[in-house]
Amino acid sequence: MIIKKFLGKTEEEAVEAAKKELGSGVVIMNVKTVKRKGLMALFRPKMIEVTVALEEESDAKRPPRREGSPTAARTVLQGGRPVSGGGSALRPAEDPLEDRASIERKLDNLQNLLVSRFQQSELERREQMAGEEDGPDPEECPEEEDMEEKEEVTEQQRFMKLLYNTMLESEVDEKYANQIVDEVDVSGQSNLPFDYILGNVYQKMILKFGRADGITAAEGHPKIVVFMGPTGVGKTTTIAKIASDYVVEEKKKVALLTADTYRIAAVDQLRTYANILEVPFRVIYSEEEAREAIQEFAEYDYIFVDTAGHSHQNEEQLNHMKRLVEVVREAGESQVFLVLSATTKYRDLTRIVSRYSQIADYQLIFTKLDETDVLGNLLNLKLYTDTPIAFVTYGQNVPNDIEQFNPQKAVKQILSKKQERNA
Repeated sequence: MIIKKFLGKTEEEAVEAAKKELGSGVVIMNVKTVKRKGLMALFRPKMIEVTVALEEESDAKRPPRREGSPTAARTVLQGGRPVSGGGSALRPAEDPLEDRASIERKLDNLQNLLVSRFQQSELERREQMAGEEDGPDPEECPEEEDMEEKEEVTEQQRFMKLLYNTMLESEVDEKYANQIVDEVDVSGQSNLPFDYILGNVYQKMILKFGRADGITAAEGHPKIVVFMGPTGVGKTTTIAKIASDYVVEEKKKVALLTADTYRIAAVDQLRTYANILEVPFRVIYSEEEAREAIQEFAEYDYIFVDTAGHSHQNEEQLNHMKRLVEVVREAGESQVFLVLSATTKYRDLTRIVSRYSQIADYQLIFTKLDETDVLGNLLNLKLYTDTPIAFVTYGQNVPNDIEQFNPQKAVKQILSKKQERNA
């Protein structure tokens, strides 16, 4: 990642200079007015300073875009039938200029929040030091060497500490928070601006999240997509949301299968969505029935398979799911998604993913983002599993309340305090 500052008489002039040197792919991180220095400063106009970042090609690559018109209407279910609405949430932004502008606004707002918090903490720290100077107990006075060490702590080190503590407040595991802070080396560099430090942390966290391929099209027909996960995480609703996008937005032929024969409600729920979308639906009770259903829909574009939700500690059911996934792989090109709730404790999540990793390689889907204020577990699981996050959901509305995972949005929320996120 390259971060540089450019000066100009206007913002446009500074941005133009940045693009001329680094290319059109630069991201504007901050814009501010700077005063001229020297005796003639009063007689010379102020300059505009623009801080830009350029993500080097090897750092991260965007996934291929799914097919579909950039102006395609968003699908909603109305009166039991799919009708058009807004744009699809499962495709990345089509306009790169809009994406850069969004990044700029998010980073600028985040910087203002963090600088405000830093200034408040500095004020409290100085008030505390002033109180100690007024009348400290001689027995409680720190040694002279300790005082010197405290004085050597710079503002940028305290700002780094603020970022670190903010990550911990968002339930980023201490191991990964330390890793991120250690990678942003400010030693030997005094008076680094806060926007530079924040830009480095922000960008490194985004790169750690990376990007997922999502559901990719099969070279032939069909693409079989299996959804697995614990009970109650919202697998069936998530399948309905994704199926709606493919059927109505992309005009694909989709079939729905369910192996969740343990819960009648789950079967009825997916059957209802299949009826609304007017797509075929089958209940499969064995590996052989799975083979037959896949053969039956061999000319379809996608076959979505719902599996039984169960405890990751149930060895028998895990083995049954493993055999089902093996059948699917033998039958055609497939992908597997592990659906998890963002409200689950990190310790439990690590146990869950460790057991499901014995079944197949998978991408992650996180549900129930509307039920939590902290997203640290998303980063924890990404780094723990080295598995990309494909989609996130934040409600029960079908086909809404789902979107392709946005690392920038997640990092902004992680680096914000609870009251700031809810503002």
